[in-house]
Amino acid sequence: MKMIKHHNEENSLGKNGFIMEINEFGDMTVEEFRKTMNYIPVRTHTEGKSIRKREAGGVLPKSVNWRKKGYVTSVKKQAYCNSCWAFAVNGAIEGQMFKKTGNLTRLSVQNLVDCSKPHGNNGCDWGDPYIAYEYVLHNGGVEAEATYPYEGKEGPCRYNPKYSAANITGFVSLPKSEESLMAAVATIGPISAGIDIASDFFMFYKKGIFYDPKCHNDTVNHVVLVVGYGFEGNETDGNNYWLVKNSYGKKWGLRGYMKIAKDQNNHCAIASYAHYPIV
Repeated sequence: MKMIKHHNEENSLGKNGFIMEINEFGDMTVEEFRKTMNYIPVRTHTEGKSIRKREAGGVLPKSVNWRKKGYVTSVKKQAYCNSCWAFAVNGAIEGQMFKKTGNLTRLSVQNLVDCSKPHGNNGCDWGDPYIAYEYVLHNGGVEAEATYPYEGKEGPCRYNPKYSAANITGFVSLPKSEESLMAAVATIGPISAGIDIASDFFMFYKKGIFYDPKCHNDTVNHVVLVVGYGFEGNETDGNNYWLVKNSYGKKWGLRGYMKIAKDQNNHCAIASYAHYPIV
């Protein structure tokens, strides 16, 4: 594609910080991609407590990567189902359950897709992570992937409390600031976060730090799991990034992950709609 070739040529000249690559979305238009691979309706809600540096004992680490500490399950593929919200919510719960028990169990995305409709979500059409957390809280648990496997399409709710693999006692909606998100990622663990992926470049991201001036800082339409942050080159270069786990499979991006520009005025709205569970 001409767009990818032109972008990568500019990358070789130092005009942008990431590389694009043709992938399985190459036969889709940008509009088809946006309709099929994302969309969450964000409702107004009350923000939870602010996580600040002083709560972390002062200075936060310069970089964090919860994958290296065993908090994160392997990347999976949502297929043609707008279930990103369920993957991210379960990812955050998986991390906190590992923190509490030392056991990392993949939780059932299909459970959330099929069963959170009465709370306000809409299966493979769209979902809100806030509502997904409410479902798990009031339902009394969520099953494991092993007992309720992912199908990539909606079905009747088959939740069986006998097979509940995790539960939460509450959840926190973070204030809309990168400072709060950074402190939460550093001290809590992986955090579910809404982002804007309206950029034409997002679908073909391959590697590098994603930054696109067209990416909005006040609109979210996709949900990812923030598993860390860091910087490329020297710390003083300003090449800071958020490390996020996506749900497009391992052939997309950095084997399913991406780096989004950090400390760039809430780029792609990454700190606008973030939550974490309490277990």
